[in-house]
Amino acid sequence: MSNKLWAGRFSQKTDKLVELFTSSIDFDKRLYFYDIIGSIAHTKMLAKQKIINDDEAYVIINGLEKIKSDIESDNFIFRHDLEDIHMHIESKLVDDIGEVAKKLHTARSRNDQVILDTRMYLRDETLSIIKLLIDLRKVFIDLAKKYLNVILPGYTHMQRAQVVLLSHHFMAYYEMFTRDTSRFEDACKRINIMPLGSAALAGTSFPIDRKYTANLLNFENVSANSIDSVSSRDFIIEFLSCASICMTNLSRLSEELIIWSSSEFNFIDLPDAFTTGSSIMPQKKNPDVAELVRGKTGRVFGNLISILTLMKSLPLAYNRDMQEDKESLFDSVDTLKACVKIYTEMMPKISIHSDKMLQSASTGYLNATDVADYLVTKGIPFRQAHFISGNIVKYAINKGVEIDSLSFSEIRKFSDLIDTDIFNVISTDSMINSRKSYGGTATENVKEQISIAEKCIENQINELKNEM
Repeated sequence: MSNKLWAGRFSQKTDKLVELFTSSIDFDKRLYFYDIIGSIAHTKMLAKQKIINDDEAYVIINGLEKIKSDIESDNFIFRHDLEDIHMHIESKLVDDIGEVAKKLHTARSRNDQVILDTRMYLRDETLSIIKLLIDLRKVFIDLAKKYLNVILPGYTHMQRAQVVLLSHHFMAYYEMFTRDTSRFEDACKRINIMPLGSAALAGTSFPIDRKYTANLLNFENVSANSIDSVSSRDFIIEFLSCASICMTNLSRLSEELIIWSSSEFNFIDLPDAFTTGSSIMPQKKNPDVAELVRGKTGRVFGNLISILTLMKSLPLAYNRDMQEDKESLFDSVDTLKACVKIYTEMMPKISIHSDKMLQSASTGYLNATDVADYLVTKGIPFRQAHFISGNIVKYAINKGVEIDSLSFSEIRKFSDLIDTDIFNVISTDSMINSRKSYGGTATENVKEQISIAEKCIENQINELKNEM
């Protein structure tokens, strides 16, 4: 009546429209590798536990290896009537090696099989993303070293605020992507849990050895509750949350690159190879890469909301709704990796207009806080010092000059405690190097930050080699 592997209790064929509607093979076929290595590990465990014999295991494993080779050489036919990657592989195995193939599914269900595949896939992709983020962080370290003495106006509320080193600014992104790395590393602990053996939801009556299977598949832990194993997708939600935060950081970087490359700022010049032109305006050089990364951020956010919405009302245990988790997951993995890769390639090729940055850092009364701090060292309470400095700024604005363009006699009118040494305090270099508090923008601080970051990267690369 039907060639479906689950057709025993059905008296009618599945409607073609239902087959098309319920099929997930168009997207879950990318899990084939994990489905096959998971099945091989399961077969070895069944043989070890004498649930099947060694000869049967040998035939099944060889058959699975051949299917893997067929898929990788594009010598495999995918059909909607077989629903998903699991049934494709099992059906082909039956065709290739006969009735013994039907023993493969002993002591497991598609419910624990699919979550096994997904966890192995996401474990590998998370480690790949961590490696990509390490590469991106190295780029920011190199940029910080290259532009160590470039001075930049720092902004709050998109208004010039205080002078900082461009290297300090670059190292801020290093810190942001370091936290992203840490989040993915931590999420990987909850991804790397082996669910196989939970079966449909209640476990199995066969004498399986789940720890043996976990060891074969490099899982650190085995899931403790069979119902939770097949019904939870919080590890996907956590990954998508990490991805969304990382995309937020990339989007913020994108926004700055877009602003800085505008003619109004002219702080940087984006490389021609990473920009596009206009179909009508010959002069245009558009920051399309940065704009697309900024735009794709919303796409990843949407995928997170999609899975949260998918899961929020599902009763235990497995429900077919969960089939909808993969497209959002796959899309977010692909999107995030593409964005990190392209910025790793683009950032070193950006041209820095250091003269323009310094010019902008020299105007806008960015030394007003330093005037206030100077007055504090003379014994004036900060709130009073802030008021005096504000009056000096107001006077300079009305005169149309910067504070350091005022004469000593003009500045001294605001406080008898002001001496000639104030001009040294409010010089650009002094403002930079006076900020020696831990994490501040002083040159020696930034050098130390870079040195620590380089050691951190080296340690993480070594740790990653052991995991991959």
